[in-house]
Amino acid sequence: MDFLSGLGAHWYWLLLAALLGIFEIVAPGIFLIWLAAAAAITGITVALLPIPLPFQLALFGLLALAAVYRGRRHYERNPVASEDPKLNDRTARLIGETVTVVTAIEHGEGRVKVGDSVWPARGPDTPAGGRVTVTGAQGNCLLVRAAPALPPAGDGGASETA
Repeated sequence: MDFLSGLGAHWYWLLLAALLGIFEIVAPGIFLIWLAAAAAITGITVALLPIPLPFQLALFGLLALAAVYRGRRHYERNPVASEDPKLNDRTARLIGETVTVVTAIEHGEGRVKVGDSVWPARGPDTPAGGRVTVTGAQGNCLLVRAAPALPPAGDGGASETA
């Protein structure tokens, strides 16, 4: 550790800034980059002004708070567009899906099968085995309505006329 003992305090801050930047790249979360910016500004300030360690730590703390606050406000005003905005909203992804009732919906409440799981549901009375369409959700309870009837099997709806 002798090679680190000769470095000025500003190099430690700049090294911390670089490490935080690398961690942001490895595990992106748009948080560490703001701490890296605070460490870099602290390092530049310490390089220009002889500041004792307690004041360096206080400066870093204040800059970190300010950077995170500004970063959060920036991303609230300018959200990052997503290719799949419903990625982490499972109930929103289910809207429009037709599902099977597994526990009859009686008095407005029952259970439906979605894929390999069963969800609580609210909607019009429907017997077990009936088909319903998901229209929304309240918490983890799906809101459903009766599914439209399937067309009769056969020739695809074409009628023969002679």
